[in-house]
Amino acid sequence: METSQSRRKPRQQRGFTIIETIVAISVLTIGLVGAAALMTQMLGNSGRSRYMSIAAMLASEKLEDLNRFPASDPAIAVAGGATAGSLAADTSQTVTVGANTENVDYYDVVQLSSGNGGISETSSGKDATGATVFTTITHKPDGTVVSTVAGALPQLAQDTLVFNRRWVIEGDQPVSGVRRVTVLVTLKNPVLSQTVTFQNSMVRP
Repeated sequence: METSQSRRKPRQQRGFTIIETIVAISVLTIGLVGAAALMTQMLGNSGRSRYMSIAAMLASEKLEDLNRFPASDPAIAVAGGATAGSLAADTSQTVTVGANTENVDYYDVVQLSSGNGGISETSSGKDATGATVFTTITHKPDGTVVSTVAGALPQLAQDTLVFNRRWVIEGDQPVSGVRRVTVLVTLKNPVLSQTVTFQNSMVRP
């Protein structure tokens, strides 16, 4: 005689229950969100490194430009113990050395673009009359270099990076008889959530 227990068939479990499915989806979601955050951070660090490299190049370029001036040129002249220029603001001042008087800017703007396969660099400066002009040097894919001068900044291309350079010249620093030149480069257009700046200095007679 069969008992009711022997007649009862064992129940077979098939597939996942709804709770197991929710847990699996939650674990997968957490993993994907973490991976996405890591990739975003890596991309941000890579972009920041690129812009820092460009800023370092522009700082070195300006230091080399200022180092080419003779010690008596108004562009780098400064009295002993005095300071010319500023890292905190765009500064200009009239400098007189002997019979030579010039209006000197201690800042400029550099635009970099790689549109159409070429690389363009626009920087501000002064012409013979003392007016501000903008010189654009374009390196084309075929190796030719074209230079143009205009009275205003050219229209920005979509990929253009805009850097602001400011410099300060300190007399008798760090020791008497020399001058210290410090250049600060700042990325102006907000391509990153973080500010990109680079500062470099040199000492010259």
